[in-house]
Amino acid sequence: MENAPNSATSHQATHDLVGRLVHAGGSLLIISTIAVLGNWIATGVQPAEALPGILVLCALSLVGISIAHVAPIKLPVVAWVSILAVAASTPVVPGSSVILSLVDKVSFLALATPVLAYAGLALSQEEFRLARRAGWKLLIVAICVMLGTFMGSVIVADVALRLFA
Repeated sequence: MENAPNSATSHQATHDLVGRLVHAGGSLLIISTIAVLGNWIATGVQPAEALPGILVLCALSLVGISIAHVAPIKLPVVAWVSILAVAASTPVVPGSSVILSLVDKVSFLALATPVLAYAGLALSQEEFRLARRAGWKLLIVAICVMLGTFMGSVIVADVALRLFA
């Protein structure tokens, strides 16, 4: 009976998963509210029209969080959510056209605003201490990274436009 799962450990794992889902659900509720309003302002799509798509995205997120918690392969939650979302929107999956039609009402640019704001608020004291220790060197690296990313995007866009436009 050594290989039988411990009931207390199993109960604790279930409790941890429920706790994570409750925490994530609260965060998703706040982000979804802001996203629906941002989507309405940015695109003019009424909140009642965008809400089903937001709910689909929330459901995919919660399922992805659950998978990340129990999967034997340890990947970040964002990887599991992405894999799940891609799989759910693949044409070979029954119902993918319904999922795509619902999510089509949601502007992903409008979704980026609350997500990035949340990521900015989630910075810890340790990250601020690290930034203070790095000082001006971090600023130079950040500017170079942003400039390089921007220039790389410009080059790719220019080549694409020259080839396909």
